[in-house]
Amino acid sequence: AIKDSKVYVLEANPRASRTVPFVSKSIKVPLAKIAARVMTGKKLKDMDFNRVDCLLLKYFSIKEAVLPFNRFPGFDTILGPEMKSTGEVMGIDKKFGIAFAKSQIATNQKMPVSGKVFISVNNKDKSNIVPIAQELSRLGFKIIATKGTSDILEKNGIRCDSVLKISEGRPNVLDMMKNGEIDLIINTPEGRNARSDGYFLRTQAVMQNIPSITTISAASAIIQGINELRKNSNISVECIQNY
Repeated sequence: AIKDSKVYVLEANPRASRTVPFVSKSIKVPLAKIAARVMTGKKLKDMDFNRVDCLLLKYFSIKEAVLPFNRFPGFDTILGPEMKSTGEVMGIDKKFGIAFAKSQIATNQKMPVSGKVFISVNNKDKSNIVPIAQELSRLGFKIIATKGTSDILEKNGIRCDSVLKISEGRPNVLDMMKNGEIDLIINTPEGRNARSDGYFLRTQAVMQNIPSITTISAASAIIQGINELRKNSNISVECIQNY
């Protein structure tokens, strides 16, 4: 965790994390069994683990957490060091976009392929949001943004409509959400203030099952997923052994 620009170690566990079985399933190598044998004195070279083919995969495996925010109205969805997930799913495919889409669909997260997207990002993300907004515009999404974000987008030739922040008056973006006018939200937070605009946006998004993206990397990933879904909305399901 980070507090006042200082990094703190909250805990250190001498054990395998839940990522190990995920990776094992993805690369088809029993990592826990191999690790146990190494602890008894065996060598990796004796277990055929010096091969690199398990790392040169021709498919993508994406782990997504199952988060029960819809059962706790008013709970902020911003993640921290606390354990909040109740499970995990895997999205796997030869294309990254489809693998990501599968992971979202498996957690009952919508993947809109058209409509209106609301964008409001903090200052450090303003330059990074431009190529993402350009791609959304190319895909035909109508972009709604708060003033600071809309100024940056328009300076870069991206058409968008400006909307008031919740704290600036009405009608605002929260009203648009309640009216069913927003299909996707990209909102990178500036803090975890319980009274911030971002907090109300995220909690309302959970109540209405509107996909809410809080990082630039996730925004980039969902665009790749949307791109693939627009090409082919029929996602195939295959046995994991086929990959």
